[in-house]
Amino acid sequence: MNPDVAADLKDLSATLANVEAVMDLDALRAQVSELEQEAARPDLWDDVEHAQRVTSQLAHRQGELRRIGELKQRLDDLGVLYELAEAEGDESSREEADAERQRLRDEISALEVRTLLSGEYDEREALVTVRAEAGGVDAADFAETLMRMYLRWAERHGYPTEVYDVSYAEEAGIKSATFRVKAPYAYGTLSVEQGTHRMVRISPYDNQGRRQTSFAGVEVVPVVEQSDHVDIDEKDLRVDVYRSSGPGGQGVNTTDSAVRITHIPTGIVVSCQNERSQLQNKATAMAVLQAKLLERRRQEEQAKINQLKDDSSGSWGNQMRSYVLHPYQMVKDLRTGHEVGNPTPVLDGDIDAFLEAGIRWRRQQQAG
Repeated sequence: MNPDVAADLKDLSATLANVEAVMDLDALRAQVSELEQEAARPDLWDDVEHAQRVTSQLAHRQGELRRIGELKQRLDDLGVLYELAEAEGDESSREEADAERQRLRDEISALEVRTLLSGEYDEREALVTVRAEAGGVDAADFAETLMRMYLRWAERHGYPTEVYDVSYAEEAGIKSATFRVKAPYAYGTLSVEQGTHRMVRISPYDNQGRRQTSFAGVEVVPVVEQSDHVDIDEKDLRVDVYRSSGPGGQGVNTTDSAVRITHIPTGIVVSCQNERSQLQNKATAMAVLQAKLLERRRQEEQAKINQLKDDSSGSWGNQMRSYVLHPYQMVKDLRTGHEVGNPTPVLDGDIDAFLEAGIRWRRQQQAG
């Protein structure tokens, strides 16, 4: 076997072994066994939310074990494929082996990134809010584009999503939207997307065809669980009910079932209009409010720690990514330096390379 290929296979094998050690496969198997027993309980579905969480965690952990096993098997098979190709002088088999080696490198690298998600809430599902910022109608259109990008990313990975609230802009696009990504580690993965995103393009809304720069903000918080303690005094809340509406103000509901909750001490406002029932919408909105208050508390605690460490590296800064469609084409992350020359796949949900670069960058910042 070519010495360079042999060295690369050895390196891939060592990386995979390190991933296995960090993931602690024995503990993972024990968790699977525990969750299987929980999932087999006859009264499991008496509490639907708990049942969904158990089955989701079980499927995720089973998938992790299966993924590790499959990668090990493919790595073993790849060594055999190279030896056969060399013994028979088969160029097409060698090219096939090279392609598989690249695929394995990408998949092992992605799994290695998962091991970097060790924050307190990283394993949680994510609540994502996208808001239009400066840039008028272009910003509203850009905010809707970002929302679609994240929903398409989740769809590519088979992650269920639920849109809680969309506030449509008058001319086009959205003022804001909040949605949930229901997958383990969604928060740890997507939290690196938090910050201000910038779009540069020829505005389709400018009749003179001028270049326009617009901005949208992304906020990512972990979904609260029953073990979280967020005390909310009813006296601190203002609850407004209103009629759900779709794009252009078209009524989609004939009753005042949509709910907007304002937390007066912090000024945090949350809304939900995806359910038919006002009670359901209020319960969902309260869960979103709890998540945002929990994240606010976490950030305040982190700010105190950073102050003690005299560490300013925890700040994300304002702009974190630029999407340029004119005069040239490029998407560039301003923290990690990762960039691609074709924005179309990125805006269609192909953001894994940006997420991985962001997670690695964050770990370096924390280590520094």
